[in-house]
Amino acid sequence: MSEFIEARFEVLDERFSGVGGDGLVERLHSGCRWTEGPVYFAAGRYLLFSDIPNDRLLRWDETTGVVGVFRAPAGYTNGHTVDRQGRLVSCEQGHRRVTRTEHDGSVVVLADRWNGKRLNSPNDVVERADGSVWFTDPSYGIDSDYEGHRAETEIGACHVYRVDPATGDVRAVAQDFDRPNGLAFSADERRLYVADTRRKHIRLFDVADDGALSGGEVFATCDAGSFDGVRLDALGRVWAAAHDGVHCFDADGTPLGKLLLPEVVSNLVFGGPKRNHLFMTASSSVYALRVNFNGVAYPR
Repeated sequence: MSEFIEARFEVLDERFSGVGGDGLVERLHSGCRWTEGPVYFAAGRYLLFSDIPNDRLLRWDETTGVVGVFRAPAGYTNGHTVDRQGRLVSCEQGHRRVTRTEHDGSVVVLADRWNGKRLNSPNDVVERADGSVWFTDPSYGIDSDYEGHRAETEIGACHVYRVDPATGDVRAVAQDFDRPNGLAFSADERRLYVADTRRKHIRLFDVADDGALSGGEVFATCDAGSFDGVRLDALGRVWAAAHDGVHCFDADGTPLGKLLLPEVVSNLVFGGPKRNHLFMTASSSVYALRVNFNGVAYPR
């Protein structure tokens, strides 16, 4: 059964005044070990999310409120996204690969190696309108047996990658991160935000037509633990998961405010038919809040 807690917004800049929604945050589910990777399927009105240490992918049904197992074992999946054809794209830390689940349930491997070497443990993933798949590859899934399988890194570093939609080639587009984590495109997909958990900041890159990145300056720094998942709203504001909740930044990098939660937040996603239902995975639980703004609508 779900339960409710007070929705607490902290205003840091007057531009954040008026941001809100329901007065209560709903805890949809609890009892997990570490929740991650929320992804919303509008056609089915359900949310999928990972319980990584328990090696399972769970499903919350919006119409009934019931939570059940979608896939177990699940390859210690972490982040997910829905591609333009409504298919699930997943980062499997245990199998050290990025996969796509087809409409018939079959699983296709999109990336598992770079320059002939096995990936570390893909963490989070997004798709661009050209069909390219972008993902981060820190080492959390091979650091221990808690979220994957302990192993030595073959690459020796943690990069950000792009999978070419035509050839399937895997290209490292950024190679100067410590632990790249959450990532998100701007509305026009000309900018890419990438969190570096170890460095406790988010960087901002310009994206060329061919997928090449430039820039990479620090966009925002975390004052509560580290940043994890990242999403944008329709006004271009950046929402980032942190240890005390979700932090909101203006497009110019100014901290605007926070949505405070009682657990460490790992990731977030905007769902619902109007993209105004904010879902947040946090430690052992999944939270949801109907808000008075909308998630970004990307080109298709």
